[in-house]
Amino acid sequence: MVAGVFVAERTLHPARRSLSVKDETQAQAVAHSHNSELANVAIPARDGATLSAWSIRPRNSNGRAVILLHGLSDNRLGMIGYAELFLSHGFIVLMPDARAHGTSGGQLATYGLLESEDIHRWFDWLQQNQHPGCIFGFAESMGAAQLLQSLHSETRFCAVAAESTFSSFREIGYDRVGQFFNTGPWLGRTVLRPVVEGAFGYAKWKYQLDFEQVSPQSIVARTKVPVLLIHGQNDSNIPIRHSRRIAGDNPTLTLWEVPDTEHCGAISTAPQEFEQRLFHWFGDHSPAQGKLL
Repeated sequence: MVAGVFVAERTLHPARRSLSVKDETQAQAVAHSHNSELANVAIPARDGATLSAWSIRPRNSNGRAVILLHGLSDNRLGMIGYAELFLSHGFIVLMPDARAHGTSGGQLATYGLLESEDIHRWFDWLQQNQHPGCIFGFAESMGAAQLLQSLHSETRFCAVAAESTFSSFREIGYDRVGQFFNTGPWLGRTVLRPVVEGAFGYAKWKYQLDFEQVSPQSIVARTKVPVLLIHGQNDSNIPIRHSRRIAGDNPTLTLWEVPDTEHCGAISTAPQEFEQRLFHWFGDHSPAQGKLL
């Protein structure tokens, strides 16, 4: 039980990467280089936490917008390379800090339980303030799982793309236990299963958080939002079997398995193919406005 409590508390309270003046300056420079305007945005979450983001609007927008979601213990600046790519194609870009990350409020990271509603609110903000014809989502790692989890209630995305997601919180829990001891997920499923169960039970008892509900796999199986999954075949952080499990339950989605690629590495190992696949995917799902490449 003690081990389960330790795992739960550490998971719910990840390290926070603060947002510095240097980060803001870098983002302003990126916006300027793409003839765009950057604004700081804050909105209230349902539980009262203040959520923070950058909104970057090109002066010659293509009328579409994208929400970019970062990974664990990162902040919005971690998505700046993707922001540059989207700005070069004329997208309005919204880059939030996840709750309990960056300058956003919230004491706990919940891996999609509360973040799903946060994404819904960011979607509303984009619609009401930027008036895009289509809103897309792109995210990596933790952000990818949050994005897919949000599809159970946020059905207005024209399409989404998620890189290096996990399939369920339980399944990634097995991986994390195994990684701690340099084994496969079998250790968490067998000998150390009580640690995983203890962590789930403790989070539900102390924080009223039911992590059994965090399952991008089950959400994507039912969604009608077009989903592109991207996963490096050599991913040692979140193994590719997670995306394969999700793809196995929804024959309409597309899974791009990237050879010789680690965690969230597609843009580095195959930059041209990454750009082509991503913008063809989004262009194919905004037919009223035409192609993007």
